[in-house]
Amino acid sequence: MPPFTRFTFKARLCLPGLGFLVPPAQDLRLVLHAALEFLLSHLRSLKRFWNLLVAMKCFYFYFGKKKDELKSKKSISIHSNSTLTSSNTRTSGSSISNTSTESTGRSPFPCFTQRSTNLRLFSLSELKTATKNFNREAKIGEGGFGCVYKCVVKSSEDPQRKLDVAVKQLGKRGLQGHKEWVTEVNVLGVVEHSNLVKLVGYCAEDDERGIQRLLVYEYMPNGSVEDHLSSRAESPLPWAMRLKIAQDAARGLTYLHEGMDFQIIFRDFKSSNILLDGQWNAKLSDFGLARLGPSEGLTHVSTAVVGTMGYAAPEYIRTGHLTSKSDVWGYGVFIYELITGRRPLDKNRPKNEQKLLDWIKPFTSDTKKFHQILDPRIEWNSSHKSAQKLAAVADRCLTRHPKQRPKMSEVLEMVNRIVDTSQEMSSSQLPKTKGLKPTVSTSWK
Repeated sequence: MPPFTRFTFKARLCLPGLGFLVPPAQDLRLVLHAALEFLLSHLRSLKRFWNLLVAMKCFYFYFGKKKDELKSKKSISIHSNSTLTSSNTRTSGSSISNTSTESTGRSPFPCFTQRSTNLRLFSLSELKTATKNFNREAKIGEGGFGCVYKCVVKSSEDPQRKLDVAVKQLGKRGLQGHKEWVTEVNVLGVVEHSNLVKLVGYCAEDDERGIQRLLVYEYMPNGSVEDHLSSRAESPLPWAMRLKIAQDAARGLTYLHEGMDFQIIFRDFKSSNILLDGQWNAKLSDFGLARLGPSEGLTHVSTAVVGTMGYAAPEYIRTGHLTSKSDVWGYGVFIYELITGRRPLDKNRPKNEQKLLDWIKPFTSDTKKFHQILDPRIEWNSSHKSAQKLAAVADRCLTRHPKQRPKMSEVLEMVNRIVDTSQEMSSSQLPKTKGLKPTVSTSWK
């Protein structure tokens, strides 16, 4: 029996005039055990509630009277326990790094309170009306984040003008999904580039079904690059278009790494996160796992490993040390995906062909064998020369030692030179859009 219990027990025996029996020691222990369990269960609930408040405190919601005065000011204080997955769905798991900044609670992004945005605050009723109460007919995709709906909303600048948008609705994934939602709003709320998908606005309200968190993006009618590289694609992307996509993607990453006064590491660069607009311009999307680069004087960010198998850099998987060179590795993998038309990890292929980087090794070292890895679905003619040059760029990105990999600005310069010396893209080379339904189950997550 604990000391404080003995003290209480003896005190009751010594007090005169007590008109009740002292319970046996065994029953007393049971009572105390039940009381402790009750307290612990409530403490756990309080802890979960506190964690939710911590995740939300960084996001400032607008409660003003005029919508046109909306200037969302925000900073992020979130962490992620997502793990590396072989699919497009992220699942919760344990951290690889015991010294992870994500477990210490350090903010993964700078304070953006001085950075005003033009994000639009949508009401839940407005988005319900636009999607016909999130009707199944408006649904265009589903992924790890939740469901995505295509709809039309009025322009905030000109109510007479209509905008095609994609509404991403947070699924019931608890705190982790909320963190990614907050990250997405904070990142896309302050960055702006022609090769990044534009976030039009967001919604944060509660209704009878519980918490509702939604993101509203510009609609990307031609789906993801992964859709068009898939064997199911009706019309595979021609090489000239793939070269242009490689250039657009490099521009987007260069901006994130070097185009601002702070650095953002994408951390989940892959073909399904590169979307194509109506003019076939490539734009990076899905910033739910993005992280701020290392602070001045530091070489890396220690973090839990997240991303998709086949794209993640080996040193990141091994140590949890994240740098911009992790994105550079993913870009190198993507280049070979464009060249071969194969996924980085495909278990439906023969065992010796399942891992893309392992399969291409014998062919990239011998120029006479290089043509054997070219995507057989497209006509190459003399384009194989530019493919070889782009493969050389990919090889530099895939150097095992991260410090020996080029910066994305250097990669972009090399890709620009290849594009400049290549044949001009002919309009006849553009893929046919008629009957091509953008498959967004992996594009919008």
